Formats: sequence, structure tokens, C-alpha cells
Amino acid sequence: MRQINPIKFGTDGWRGIIARDFTFDNVGACAQGVADYLKQAGLAHQGLVVGYDTRFASEDFAAAAAGVIAANGIKVYLCPRATPTPVISYGILVKKAGGAIIITASHNPAIWNGFKFKTQYASSAPDEVTAEIEGHISRTLASGKIKQMPLSKALDEERVEYLDLAPLYLEQLERLLNLGELRQAGLKIAVDPMYGAGIGYFRTLLGGGNIELTEINSERNPLFPGIQPEPIAANLARLSAAVKQEKADVGLATDGDADRIGIVDENGVFLTQLQVFALLALYLLEVRGERGAIVKTITTTSMLYRLGEIFDVPVFETPVGFKYVAPVMMAQDALIGGEESGGYGFRGHLPERDGILAGLYFIDLMLKTGKTPSQLLEYLYRKVGPHHYQRVDVTFAGDERQAISSRLRDNPPSSLDGVRVVKLDTTDGFRFILADTTWLLIRFSGTEPVLRIYAESDSPARVERLLETGRKLAGV
Repeated sequence: MRQINPIKFGTDGWRGIIARDFTFDNVGACAQGVADYLKQAGLAHQGLVVGYDTRFASEDFAAAAAGVIAANGIKVYLCPRATPTPVISYGILVKKAGGAIIITASHNPAIWNGFKFKTQYASSAPDEVTAEIEGHISRTLASGKIKQMPLSKALDEERVEYLDLAPLYLEQLERLLNLGELRQAGLKIAVDPMYGAGIGYFRTLLGGGNIELTEINSERNPLFPGIQPEPIAANLARLSAAVKQEKADVGLATDGDADRIGIVDENGVFLTQLQVFALLALYLLEVRGERGAIVKTITTTSMLYRLGEIFDVPVFETPVGFKYVAPVMMAQDALIGGEESGGYGFRGHLPERDGILAGLYFIDLMLKTGKTPSQLLEYLYRKVGPHHYQRVDVTFAGDERQAISSRLRDNPPSSLDGVRVVKLDTTDGFRFILADTTWLLIRFSGTEPVLRIYAESDSPARVERLLETGRKLAGV
């Protein structure tokens, strides 16, 4: 019999290929590990929220996980349908639960599924928590002992309760901004939920007024035909076409579990996640007049440092992953936290990414300023200077990882594109910071066998040159 591969939590949970790694046995072991963690941490009496996305059999994996948690004597609040991750996370706060299990692989290709654990604070689990859960999972796999019960029995015994969190989440968004005003904005909006859990949310939130909303890829299709459910330019050709065809004012895309946002401007041009992060920070600081710290990962834009100077607010930097962003957000009562993937969290809501709220805030920015997305970008650049960004992903064989790391570690360049390297940061990968604030970062993905190469500079041409240099440095 083939030995089960160790289950390791990456940047945001554990992910595996369906039927090869992501099996009912392994999901059951993960759920048992969470149950044991909750008991050890004294959180079992608070119950657990369980939700899932639109991937293949996600509802069945969620039901299996709920059965394990219930068999361990822990109350389960189970989502009755595919639900966005931020909605599930908000449910933790509403129910004062000990956390949440979410069956989702977020933006990964269709053959993947995943198991996320959110803490009692509605945030991604930090390393010390996932290390404890992994330890419990390892012991479970070694012993083969998993407490289980059928979902039907758990429901009959009221150990599991179906709970639709959408109405509670919508009430929360009503408190955060004036949805009635947004509904009367007279905008034309194209929406792409990418066949994911965000289907219908913008229509529900913005319906009933004079907004014209077109939604594409709005049915469940676990194959994600023609796309990978990650809201980046390479996957949003159809949304860009819809914006141009409908003469829409903006296009909004959410990823597979709707905790990330992608923005397409009125010309069908994708705004990078770094541009969107800076614009959302500008919205909170200038339009709403709020003040508070900004928390960014190392892969996000240096524009935030300039905004911090202009508005006299501190900027904190973390490694990649919201599990690093969230603790700083909570400790600093930060105004906004974000990462390069298009995930942004906001004060007064969740120390976690919310692609739906981010999209609404962007629309409100357009409404309050009377500017189109491209005009907003021009306005931003007048304040902080032009910043262009791109990322390339390179798949590599698992046995190449050490060789790639050795090449980068042993041969650091003194200059890139004719500009002196003033700092090498190895906090998370290899980041080369140049004398003119341009930067190049090369790091391994935390969730899949991919090398990511990032660059931000003052022109698209320089970004392309830096990305090619990055590939040569890594030998890929």
C-alpha cells in the first residue's frame, strides 16, 4: 500500500490534487486534527463553522469534515450552499466560533481542492497554529483513528446546524458603506465570479437601483473552462471583452472563493493588484479621511510607502501570506492590509481578505471622485509617480528546487538593468532592491510547485527586462 504523503499547510491551508492527495480519508484526518486542536486550545465549546466553494465535490468533502467535527462533540454550523471565504470568515465572528474549516483551493486549477482553517479571530491560521494542527494530523494518520458520523445523523441529533451566513454578511456590508447610494450610481458594471463562490453577490448587493450589471461565468462549473480562477490579466480576457462590448464603466472579478479581487478599467485594461492596493489605500485615506497603518507583504507596491509619507501613516511589511498580515493588522489596528495576489482586508471588518468588499469600495471610490478607473490611476501617479508591475510564474520539477535556491544564494548581482542593488532581502525568497526603489523578487509559491518572479519599476519595458533577468538568475 502506498504511504500517505504528509499533509502540510502552505501559505493558506493544505491543497492537493483531487483523488490522488485530496481524498476523503485525508480530509477526515485534517478535520480530526482540527478537532484535536480545538480541544487542546480550549475552543471546542465555541463550535466551528464549515463552508465550501464550487469545486468538484466540495460539498461532499465539507459534509465529511462536518461529520468528523460533530463526532468529536463539537457543534458545527454548516453552510447550506457554496459560500465565499470572507462570508464564512465573518460567520466565525457572528457565532463567536472557535474557527472555520473551508473546503477550497482558491485560485488553483480545477484538479486541485484544499482545506483552509480560519482562527477564532476570522483570520488565516498563523504558523504556530498550523504546526499544532499538522502534528495532530500526523498522529491521526499514524493511528488511523478518526471519529466520524454520517451528516444525516449529526443533523438529526442537532450536532450540525445549517446556517446561511449571506444575510448576516450583507447586513455587515450595509454598515461599512452606503449601499443605497451605490445602487443609484448609474454605473454599468461587468462582473466575472470565475465560476466560483462569489456568483450572484454583486448582483444582490447592487441590485434594485439604476446600476446595469452584466455577469459572466456565473454558473457552477468545476472545470473552470478556459480559465484558472485567479483574477489576473491572463484569465480575464472574457471580462475585458465584456467591458468593451457593454461599454461598462468597470469590470470586477473574484477568484474561486471570492477573497481576491481583479479590476478591469473602462477600456478593458487590467489594473494590476499593486495599483488596486494603492488606490484602495488612497480611497480610505483621502476620500474617507480615515487614518491608520498600512500592512503590506514584500510582493506589494512601494507606492504604499509614498502614501504613508503623504498622509503620515506607518507602513508595515510582512512575508507573503495573510497569515503574516493579519496579526500585524490586529496589533496595529491597521486601516488596510493586502498582498500582491489581489487580497485586501479592512479595519472594522475582518483581518482577512474580502474580494467582495474590496470591489464595492472600488466602486465607491469611482462614485465619490467622479473618475473612471484609468483616470483614478492617473490621479494616483500624479501623487506617487508611475509604478508598473508584472509577475511571471514558472513551473519546475520538485528536484530542481535546491539547485534554483543555490544559484540565487551563491550568485547575488551587484546591479540589475544598470542600477546598483542596495539591498538583498531574503525574508521570503530573494528580493533585490535597487537604488531607484525598483525591485525584483524571486520566490517559491507556498501552495504549488511554481517559481514566482515579480518586478516593479517606472516603466513596462524595465519591468520586462527585470523579469527576464530574474529567469536567468534562477536558471529557469
